[in-house]
Amino acid sequence: MHPMLNIAIRAARNAGKVILRAYEDNDKIEVTQKGSNDLVTNVDKDAETVIRDTILKSYPEHSIVGEEHGLIEGKDTDYQWIIDPLDGTTNFIKGIPHFAVSIALKVKGRLDQAVVYDPIRGELFTASRGQGAQLNSKRIRVNKAADLSGTVLATGFPFKQKHHMEAYLAAFNALFIHTADIRRAGSAALDLAYVAAGRVDGFFEIGLKPWDTAAGQLLIKEAGGLVVDFAGGNNFDNSGNIICGAPKVTQAIVKELRPHLTDSLLR
Repeated sequence: MHPMLNIAIRAARNAGKVILRAYEDNDKIEVTQKGSNDLVTNVDKDAETVIRDTILKSYPEHSIVGEEHGLIEGKDTDYQWIIDPLDGTTNFIKGIPHFAVSIALKVKGRLDQAVVYDPIRGELFTASRGQGAQLNSKRIRVNKAADLSGTVLATGFPFKQKHHMEAYLAAFNALFIHTADIRRAGSAALDLAYVAAGRVDGFFEIGLKPWDTAAGQLLIKEAGGLVVDFAGGNNFDNSGNIICGAPKVTQAIVKELRPHLTDSLLR
């Protein structure tokens, strides 16, 4: 195992312990609103601190960007860790047992290591660039569906950008008639991990942040999948609009979505 992946796993497990303790005693969860329909808890912040401290103990000169504490720029900017300490905060607050820790490492701007950890199920999704993707140390691959027929897709609603809802619903309708079903579970990091593991066939969402998707992107690529923006290009980190899955399924989603999206979503 790559030593930096080992540290990422340690950090994710340490954060998972913080999250589970709070989940089992939810009277200690303090919720605040940081934006429209955007909640954060003391547990998100505590988990990010634990992750940051675990990484910096081993790599004190690396840079870190986290959802809650922002950018910590280290001396060695070639190495940047991208952290979502608790992806699925609303699920966590409501007691829905579906959320995850997401940690990725970029080396000179390229995704190099990834961990998505589900502390409830004890499922650890990992990837190293060029080494494939694993779930609890067993190799995983995306499903090799040739088209949308019979597929199950995952998605997320644009709850922070409700002005896109009309376009989203039109796109949803266009896809739904071609698939077996579409799921909305509330954690983009786990959605991406499930695509990598072949549990769902594809995923699409509007307006995600890099910490939501960085680890999942590498998992999918190392599992044989494709990650694109709504125009089929590579601008998903900037736009936040992402489609992924097996290559043919991803291309089919792009084809069905494109006629129903505004120009702003296709940039």
